[in-house]
Amino acid sequence: MHIVVCVKQVPDSAQIRVHPVTNTIMRQGVPAVINPYDLIVLEEALRLKDCLGARITVLSMGPKIAAEALKKCVSYGADEAILITDAVFAGSDTLATSYALASTIRRIAADRPVDMVFCGKQTIDGDTAQVGPGIARRLGFEQLTYVSRIERIDPAAREIVVHRRGEGGVQVLQSRLPCLVTMLEGSNTLRFAGMDDMFRAARYEVLEWNHKAAGIDAPERCGLKGSPTAVKKVFAPPPRAKKAEMIDASAGTPREIADAVLAKLFASRPALEREMTR
Repeated sequence: MHIVVCVKQVPDSAQIRVHPVTNTIMRQGVPAVINPYDLIVLEEALRLKDCLGARITVLSMGPKIAAEALKKCVSYGADEAILITDAVFAGSDTLATSYALASTIRRIAADRPVDMVFCGKQTIDGDTAQVGPGIARRLGFEQLTYVSRIERIDPAAREIVVHRRGEGGVQVLQSRLPCLVTMLEGSNTLRFAGMDDMFRAARYEVLEWNHKAAGIDAPERCGLKGSPTAVKKVFAPPPRAKKAEMIDASAGTPREIADAVLAKLFASRPALEREMTR
Protein backbone atom coordinates (compact mmCIF):
# COMPACT_ATOMS: atom_id res chain seq x y z
CA MET A 1 0.00 0.00 0.00
CA HIS A 2 1.31 3.43 -0.97
CA ILE A 3 0.17 6.60 0.79
CA VAL A 4 0.98 10.16 -0.27
CA VAL A 5 0.72 12.82 2.44
CA CYS A 6 0.58 16.42 1.23
CA VAL A 7 2.13 18.87 3.68
CA LYS A 8 2.82 22.57 3.57
CA GLN A 9 5.32 24.76 5.34
CA VAL A 10 3.42 27.85 6.44
CA PRO A 11 4.47 31.10 8.09
CA ASP A 12 3.82 31.38 11.80
CA SER A 13 0.37 32.98 11.86
CA ALA A 14 1.36 35.14 14.83
CA GLN A 15 4.02 36.89 12.73
CA ILE A 16 2.46 36.87 9.28
CA ARG A 17 2.91 39.78 6.87
CA VAL A 18 1.20 40.64 3.58
CA HIS A 19 2.86 42.30 0.58
CA PRO A 20 1.27 45.76 0.12
CA VAL A 21 1.26 45.54 -3.70
CA THR A 22 0.61 41.90 -4.66
CA ASN A 23 -1.47 41.06 -1.57
CA THR A 24 0.41 37.77 -1.27
CA ILE A 25 1.91 36.38 1.93
CA MET A 26 5.48 37.52 2.59
CA ARG A 27 7.45 34.53 3.85
CA GLN A 28 10.89 36.11 4.06
CA GLY A 29 11.97 36.74 7.62
CA VAL A 30 8.88 35.03 9.09
CA PRO A 31 9.38 31.82 11.12
CA ALA A 32 7.93 28.80 9.32
CA VAL A 33 6.17 25.76 10.76
CA ILE A 34 4.47 22.67 9.37
CA ASN A 35 0.78 23.29 8.91
CA PRO A 36 -0.77 21.82 12.10
CA TYR A 37 -3.61 20.10 10.21
CA ASP A 38 -1.04 18.29 8.06
CA LEU A 39 0.54 16.75 11.14
CA ILE A 40 -2.81 15.14 11.97
CA VAL A 41 -2.99 13.30 8.64
CA LEU A 42 0.71 12.41 8.85
CA GLU A 43 0.04 10.61 12.13
CA GLU A 44 -2.92 8.79 10.61
CA ALA A 45 -0.75 7.65 7.70
CA LEU A 46 1.90 6.46 10.15
CA ARG A 47 -0.73 4.43 12.00
CA LEU A 48 -1.69 2.73 8.72
CA LYS A 49 1.98 2.04 8.14
CA ASP A 50 2.20 0.38 11.56
CA CYS A 51 -0.85 -1.81 10.83
CA LEU A 52 -0.52 -2.53 7.12
CA GLY A 53 3.13 -1.94 6.31
CA ALA A 54 2.25 0.95 4.01
CA ARG A 55 4.88 3.09 2.33
CA ILE A 56 4.55 6.82 2.98
CA THR A 57 5.66 9.56 0.61
CA VAL A 58 5.36 13.14 1.86
CA LEU A 59 4.91 15.79 -0.80
CA SER A 60 5.13 19.55 -0.63
CA MET A 61 5.21 22.51 -3.00
CA GLY A 62 7.19 25.53 -1.95
CA PRO A 63 10.59 27.22 -1.76
CA LYS A 64 13.74 25.20 -1.14
CA ILE A 65 13.62 25.96 2.58
CA ALA A 66 10.45 23.81 2.78
CA ALA A 67 12.78 20.80 2.59
CA GLU A 68 13.33 21.23 6.33
CA ALA A 69 9.63 20.57 6.96
CA LEU A 70 9.81 17.43 4.84
CA LYS A 71 12.88 16.18 6.71
CA LYS A 72 10.93 16.62 9.93
CA CYS A 73 8.19 14.40 8.49
CA VAL A 74 10.87 11.79 7.73
CA SER A 75 11.97 11.99 11.36
CA TYR A 76 8.47 10.88 12.38
CA GLY A 77 8.62 7.82 10.12
CA ALA A 78 7.82 8.83 6.53
CA ASP A 79 9.73 6.79 3.95
CA GLU A 80 10.26 9.31 1.18
CA ALA A 81 10.01 13.09 0.77
CA ILE A 82 9.54 15.08 -2.44
CA LEU A 83 9.61 18.85 -2.78
CA ILE A 84 8.43 20.46 -5.99
CA THR A 85 10.11 23.82 -6.16
CA ASP A 86 10.26 26.11 -9.16
CA ALA A 87 9.85 29.80 -9.90
CA VAL A 88 6.73 28.98 -11.96
CA PHE A 89 4.89 28.00 -8.75
CA ALA A 90 5.24 31.43 -7.12
CA GLY A 91 1.92 33.04 -6.19
CA SER A 92 -0.22 29.95 -6.86
CA ASP A 93 -3.79 30.04 -5.59
CA THR A 94 -5.73 26.91 -4.64
CA LEU A 95 -6.62 26.08 -8.26
CA ALA A 96 -3.01 26.27 -9.45
CA THR A 97 -1.75 24.46 -6.34
CA SER A 98 -4.15 21.55 -6.74
CA TYR A 99 -3.14 21.26 -10.40
CA ALA A 100 0.58 21.13 -9.57
CA LEU A 101 0.15 18.63 -6.72
CA ALA A 102 -2.22 16.39 -8.67
CA SER A 103 0.21 16.31 -11.61
CA THR A 104 3.04 15.37 -9.27
CA ILE A 105 1.00 12.60 -7.65
CA ARG A 106 0.36 11.17 -11.12
CA ARG A 107 4.12 11.26 -11.71
CA ILE A 108 4.70 9.46 -8.38
CA ALA A 109 2.03 6.87 -9.21
CA ALA A 110 3.79 6.07 -12.47
CA ASP A 111 6.60 4.52 -10.42
CA ARG A 112 4.46 3.10 -7.62
CA PRO A 113 0.62 3.15 -7.70
CA VAL A 114 -0.92 5.45 -5.07
CA ASP A 115 -3.72 3.98 -2.94
CA MET A 116 -4.47 6.93 -0.66
CA VAL A 117 -3.75 10.64 -0.48
CA PHE A 118 -3.95 12.50 2.81
CA CYS A 119 -4.32 16.28 3.03
CA GLY A 120 -4.82 18.54 6.02
CA LYS A 121 -8.34 19.90 6.40
CA GLN A 122 -7.02 23.36 5.58
CA THR A 123 -3.92 25.49 6.06
CA ILE A 124 -3.54 28.22 8.63
CA ASP A 125 -2.33 30.74 6.06
CA GLY A 126 -4.98 30.36 3.33
CA ASP A 127 -7.78 28.73 5.39
CA THR A 128 -9.72 27.75 2.25
CA ALA A 129 -9.92 23.93 2.60
CA GLN A 130 -9.99 23.75 -1.22
CA VAL A 131 -6.68 22.12 -2.20
CA GLY A 132 -7.50 18.61 -0.95
CA PRO A 133 -10.85 18.38 -2.75
CA GLY A 134 -9.26 19.96 -5.82
CA ILE A 135 -6.60 17.23 -5.93
CA ALA A 136 -9.24 14.52 -5.55
CA ARG A 137 -11.30 15.95 -8.40
CA ARG A 138 -8.32 16.17 -10.74
CA LEU A 139 -7.16 12.63 -9.95
CA GLY A 140 -10.65 11.13 -10.04
CA PHE A 141 -10.22 9.81 -6.48
CA GLU A 142 -13.06 9.26 -4.03
CA GLN A 143 -13.21 12.25 -1.70
CA LEU A 144 -13.65 11.83 2.08
CA THR A 145 -13.46 15.17 3.88
CA TYR A 146 -13.80 16.12 7.56
CA VAL A 147 -13.02 12.58 8.66
CA SER A 148 -12.81 12.09 12.42
CA ARG A 149 -11.81 8.42 12.42
CA ILE A 150 -10.80 5.67 10.02
CA GLU A 151 -12.69 2.61 11.23
CA ARG A 152 -11.46 0.02 8.76
CA ILE A 153 -9.39 -0.27 5.62
CA ASP A 154 -9.05 -3.37 3.46
CA PRO A 155 -6.36 -2.98 0.77
CA ALA A 156 -7.21 -6.36 -0.78
CA ALA A 157 -10.90 -5.53 -1.19
CA ARG A 158 -10.03 -1.90 -2.01
CA GLU A 159 -12.46 -0.61 0.62
CA ILE A 160 -12.32 1.95 3.42
CA VAL A 161 -14.82 2.80 6.17
CA VAL A 162 -14.59 6.18 7.90
CA HIS A 163 -16.50 8.34 10.34
CA ARG A 164 -17.20 11.77 8.87
CA ARG A 165 -18.50 14.65 10.93
CA GLY A 166 -21.43 16.41 9.29
CA GLU A 167 -23.80 19.16 10.36
CA GLY A 168 -26.40 16.68 11.55
CA GLY A 169 -24.05 14.32 13.37
CA VAL A 170 -21.57 11.62 12.39
CA GLN A 171 -21.78 9.82 9.06
CA VAL A 172 -20.32 6.33 8.65
CA LEU A 173 -19.19 6.03 5.04
CA GLN A 174 -17.85 3.11 3.06
CA SER A 175 -15.88 3.99 -0.04
CA ARG A 176 -13.43 2.48 -2.46
CA LEU A 177 -9.72 2.98 -2.99
CA PRO A 178 -7.96 5.01 -4.24
CA CYS A 179 -9.29 7.90 -2.20
CA LEU A 180 -8.29 11.24 -0.74
CA VAL A 181 -8.88 11.90 2.96
CA THR A 182 -8.84 15.13 4.97
CA MET A 183 -9.14 14.90 8.74
CA LEU A 184 -10.43 17.06 11.55
CA GLU A 185 -8.42 18.48 14.39
CA GLY A 186 -8.43 16.31 17.51
CA SER A 187 -8.60 13.08 15.49
CA ASN A 188 -5.28 11.90 16.91
CA THR A 189 -2.08 13.04 18.60
CA LEU A 190 1.22 13.10 16.72
CA ARG A 191 3.76 10.64 18.08
CA PHE A 192 7.24 11.53 19.24
CA ALA A 193 9.98 11.02 16.68
CA GLY A 194 12.07 7.89 17.25
CA MET A 195 15.84 8.08 17.55
CA ASP A 196 16.48 5.89 14.50
CA ASP A 197 14.19 7.98 12.30
CA MET A 198 15.72 11.20 13.60
CA PHE A 199 19.18 10.01 12.58
CA ARG A 200 17.82 8.92 9.21
CA ALA A 201 16.17 12.32 8.69
CA ALA A 202 19.43 14.11 9.50
CA ARG A 203 21.15 12.22 6.66
CA TYR A 204 18.18 12.21 4.29
CA GLU A 205 18.35 14.18 1.03
CA VAL A 206 14.92 15.44 0.03
CA LEU A 207 14.12 14.91 -3.65
CA GLU A 208 13.68 18.29 -5.33
CA TRP A 209 11.76 18.39 -8.59
CA ASN A 210 11.15 21.31 -10.91
CA HIS A 211 7.94 21.50 -12.91
CA LYS A 212 9.33 19.27 -15.68
CA ALA A 213 10.48 16.53 -13.30
CA ALA A 214 7.08 16.68 -11.58
CA GLY A 215 5.31 15.91 -14.85
CA ILE A 216 3.70 19.34 -15.17
CA ASP A 217 3.34 19.87 -18.90
CA ALA A 218 1.44 23.17 -18.69
CA PRO A 219 3.46 25.55 -16.46
CA GLU A 220 1.19 28.41 -17.49
CA ARG A 221 -1.46 26.82 -15.26
CA CYS A 222 0.77 27.35 -12.22
CA GLY A 223 1.78 30.44 -10.28
CA LEU A 224 0.17 33.82 -10.71
CA LYS A 225 -0.50 33.19 -14.40
CA GLY A 226 -2.59 30.13 -13.63
CA SER A 227 -4.36 31.65 -10.62
CA PRO A 228 -7.73 33.25 -11.37
CA THR A 229 -8.18 34.31 -7.75
CA ALA A 230 -7.49 38.03 -7.30
CA VAL A 231 -7.08 39.38 -3.78
CA LYS A 232 -8.46 42.90 -3.83
CA LYS A 233 -7.65 43.89 -0.29
CA VAL A 234 -6.06 42.38 2.80
CA PHE A 235 -6.42 44.03 6.17
CA ALA A 236 -6.30 43.22 9.86
CA PRO A 237 -9.50 43.70 11.88
CA PRO A 238 -9.31 46.80 14.08
CA PRO A 239 -8.58 46.13 17.74
CA ARG A 240 -11.45 46.51 20.15
CA ALA A 241 -11.36 49.79 21.99
CA LYS A 242 -13.55 48.57 24.85
CA LYS A 243 -11.74 46.60 27.51
CA ALA A 244 -13.08 43.50 29.18
CA GLU A 245 -15.01 44.08 32.37
CA MET A 246 -13.89 42.17 35.44
CA ILE A 247 -16.48 40.61 37.74
CA ASP A 248 -15.70 39.77 41.34
CA ALA A 249 -16.56 36.10 41.79
CA SER A 250 -16.91 36.61 45.54
CA ALA A 251 -19.62 39.28 45.14
CA GLY A 252 -22.45 36.81 45.55
CA THR A 253 -23.71 33.35 44.75
CA PRO A 254 -23.13 31.89 41.27
CA ARG A 255 -26.81 32.52 40.49
CA GLU A 256 -26.59 36.16 41.55
CA ILE A 257 -23.43 36.71 39.50
CA ALA A 258 -25.04 35.10 36.42
CA ASP A 259 -28.13 37.31 36.79
CA ALA A 260 -25.93 40.41 37.05
CA VAL A 261 -23.99 39.45 33.92
CA LEU A 262 -27.20 38.84 31.96
CA ALA A 263 -28.66 42.14 33.18
CA LYS A 264 -25.64 44.07 31.88
CA LEU A 265 -25.68 42.15 28.60
CA PHE A 266 -29.39 42.74 28.00
CA ALA A 267 -29.05 46.42 28.93
CA SER A 268 -26.57 46.95 26.10
CA ARG A 269 -28.37 44.63 23.66
CA PRO A 270 -32.15 44.81 24.08
CA ALA A 271 -32.76 42.87 20.86
CA LEU A 272 -30.83 39.93 22.27
CA GLU A 273 -33.09 39.84 25.35
CA ARG A 274 -36.22 39.84 23.19
CA GLU A 275 -34.81 37.03 21.05
CA MET A 276 -33.90 34.86 24.04
CA THR A 277 -37.16 35.37 25.95
CA ARG A 278 -39.58 34.60 23.12
